[in-house]
This record gives sequence, C-alpha cells and structure tokens, in this order.
Amino acid sequence: MRKAVFFDRDGVLNVDKSYLWRIQDFEWVDGAKEALAYVAKAGYMSIVVTNQSGVARGYYTEEDVRLLHEWMCQEAAKAGGPIAAVYYCPYLPGAPVPQYDRQSDWRKPAPGMVLQAAREHDIDLSRSFMIGDMPRDVECGERAGMKGYLFSGGSLLTFVQKIIQERNQRESI
Repeated sequence: MRKAVFFDRDGVLNVDKSYLWRIQDFEWVDGAKEALAYVAKAGYMSIVVTNQSGVARGYYTEEDVRLLHEWMCQEAAKAGGPIAAVYYCPYLPGAPVPQYDRQSDWRKPAPGMVLQAAREHDIDLSRSFMIGDMPRDVECGERAGMKGYLFSGGSLLTFVQKIIQERNQRESI
C-alpha cells in the first residue's frame, strides 16, 4: 500500500479567493508547487480533497471545477509535483441549486473523499496525513484514520518539510 498527503485546495495550495473557479484568478500559495514536488520525492502521493459549494450555490459549474483542476494538475506536474487525483464535493444542504441540495459523506469534515481516494489508489491511511487550513479539514483527516495538520499560512514547502522530517524521525526510532 502507498502513502499519501491529502491537501485541501483553497487556502493551502492556492490563495483563498472565495469561490475560485477561473484559471486567471488562481494564485499558488507560497511554496505550494515546491511542496508538491517535495512530497513526490519523499515517496508520497499527492491527493487534493476540496469542498466546492460554489457549484451548489450556482456560482459556477462542475465543468468549471474540472477545467480548473485539470490546469492545476498540469502546472503541478510541470513543477515536479504530480497530483495523483482531485476529489471535490459540490453538495451543500440547503443549496439554492436543487440538484446539489443534499447531505453528502464527501463534504468535509466527513471523510468520504479521503476514503474513496484510499480505495481507488491503494493508500495506507495510517502512513498518510492531511493538510488543511480549516478545523474541518483536520477533522476529516482524523475521521479517516490519519493525522491532520492545520496550515495557517507562510511557506507550504517549509510546513510540509517539517511534517515529513518529524514523521521520518519517528519511523526510524
């Protein structure tokens, strides 16, 4: 089984711009592409798990989300940090767009996206971890059976390096 780093998207990989869906508005967080490359070199897969309630609110479509994620993955791969998969949840209870108005076990803090990724990519969650910028992201990781880390800004590369180095030290003891 493989190990992975699960990343939230907005506020972790990209600057959170409230309901981001246009490529021209995407801005990488400091050190994000380098962090993805570091994760790959350290033997982890990178998986993105993101709530995208802007779909349920009618701000943009699932196709808009797919196009942005396709571009984001291409840019990450060019920088040496391939993203193995992106999972997103478009659902929101009480949403104005009726087809997306429902509870979903994919909506963080529920762990559905992480568990689906683990099944599809043969991931050992006990050797993996989650990085998010909200308590719900940390809770999602923990509910899936792995450690969650709260990223509050700065260099994502420095943040990821510290986590992986600490994990490597613990494993070598």
